[in-house]
Amino acid sequence: MNTIDKLKWRYATKKFDTTKKLSNAKLNTLKEAFNLTATSFGLQTITMLIVSDKEVRDNLVPHSYHQKQVAEASHLLVICIKDNIINSDVVDYYNNIKNTRNTSEEILNPFRESLMKTMNGMTVEERQNWSKNQAYIALGNLMTVCAIEDIDACPMEGFVPARFDELLQLQEKGLKSVLLLPVGYRAADDMFAELKKVRKSISETVIEL
Repeated sequence: MNTIDKLKWRYATKKFDTTKKLSNAKLNTLKEAFNLTATSFGLQTITMLIVSDKEVRDNLVPHSYHQKQVAEASHLLVICIKDNIINSDVVDYYNNIKNTRNTSEEILNPFRESLMKTMNGMTVEERQNWSKNQAYIALGNLMTVCAIEDIDACPMEGFVPARFDELLQLQEKGLKSVLLLPVGYRAADDMFAELKKVRKSISETVIEL
């Protein structure tokens, strides 16, 4: 299959085969893909939690509006944001640039100060909303990579973040859950797998100037 065929193959999986699990190699690909996701300024204020424990996932189902994919998938990916972005996050980011690229302080200082000013000019809520935008970029990237890797997935906004944060002890990590992506392999009897995609025509969604 080419890329477009892979994207046509993917769908929001409603029923997973509980006997099939992702290999470590597939999981590592998803980890790498998440880490390589583009983020604003490259600041990476998002984190991915991989939940494999079945009992934990069973306990999360009631707080996912009883969507069984959370428990039936091979793994549950929880995309999280930092509950706040502070100056040390910016400092650490530019230290990483310095160490990776051997960039001089003279070059980095103006960019560091500018980004701190930008972050400090936002409220905590604005910083969280800014980070959520990065989370959606990561979700889209992961969905595409899943399709290319023949991994089934179901993107979800329908859950209660506060309960997830509590049960997964995310507050202690300075994180807040914002998106879910159960991943694994579709069940043979998932009726949604064979349904034709319903999309507008390209002429309706794409404008060329």
